[in-house]
Amino acid sequence: MQYRKIYPYNPKLKELARQLRNHSTLSEVLLWNQLKNKRIMGYDFHRQKPILNYILDFFCHELELAIEIDGCSHDFEEAYKKDKSRQEEIERLGIVFLRFDDLQVKKNMAGVLQTIEGWIKEHTPNPSQEGILKSTPLKRGIMKMRFKYEL
Repeated sequence: MQYRKIYPYNPKLKELARQLRNHSTLSEVLLWNQLKNKRIMGYDFHRQKPILNYILDFFCHELELAIEIDGCSHDFEEAYKKDKSRQEEIERLGIVFLRFDDLQVKKNMAGVLQTIEGWIKEHTPNPSQEGILKSTPLKRGIMKMRFKYEL
């Protein structure tokens, strides 16, 4: 029997995460509508998930994948350094990040979804090997780059 990995989190963040879910940005709502109910290749994503002392925009436990949407506030050097430090701390738990700009989600949802599905296909066992899906560890890839699309 395979047990689900438990990630440490600050319990004080649960209420803030709930508030963030109730006051999502437009790009978060748009992407959530594509991720919820296992719409992406049958994987279960959660939104505003507390891990360590942070709250991730979207998280899939099975894939150990975090998806972050960066708005214009992330364009400043100080915010970039803070994001980088936060991401590196969470990556030490084995979690991989995909980051998208707010405008990418609003103007090129198809490209965003294609990138997410491409990452999943590249980092999970072949679906035709369904019998070993649960016992085969995911391949680890470092996705520190920002995905840019022509808008």
